[in-house]
Parts: sequence; C-alpha cells; structure tokens
Amino acid sequence: MLQQKYGMARSVDLTRHMGYSKPSICHAVGVLRDGGFLTVDQDGFLHLTGAGLEVAEKIYERHQFFTQWLIGAGIDPETAGQDACRMEHGISQKSFERIRDAYSANQKQ
Repeated sequence: MLQQKYGMARSVDLTRHMGYSKPSICHAVGVLRDGGFLTVDQDGFLHLTGAGLEVAEKIYERHQFFTQWLIGAGIDPETAGQDACRMEHGISQKSFERIRDAYSANQKQ
C-alpha cells in the first residue's frame, strides 16, 4: 500500500504506518528478504519481488474486500480497516474465495 501511495517505501515508513517497533519491522523485513519476497537496495528502499508482489496483491484484495464488507455491515471505516488487517492474514485462500463469492452472489440477487 505504501509503495502504491508513495512509489517507494523504507523500513522506517512501515514502522510509522503499521505502528510496530523498529526491531519488529526489521525482523519482518529480514524474514521476507530471506524468503525471496523483497529486496532492499543500497538506499534502504524495499522492493517486492515477483513472488512478493503476487502475495501482496492477494492480501490487498482481501483487505479491500473485508474493509468494504465490514463498512457495509455498519462498522465505521477506521475500525473496519483495522479489523480487515487482522482478518486478511488469518483466513485461508479457499475460505476467502468462498466468502467473497457468496457475498458477490448475494449482491446480484
């Protein structure tokens, strides 16, 4: 999301945006880098790899869906966004697809 909004992102940007400590973000960046999901350039900017972008797009789709779904259920946008962040990571792809598809089918009726 930060990369889309600003074009580039650094660990410090993630720290501010996500509200986690710098050591927590540095650890997460290291895990993602070691897993082949991102690279860090000489200026400290983070770049998603192809695999990282694929995962990020799936998570962002979940985030958008759950945020709008919760807002539609009467949850205020700020709370919906926060709750969507927790939901997007804890659900399997299969369950997400079933919920999304059922919701879409209900909207068409």
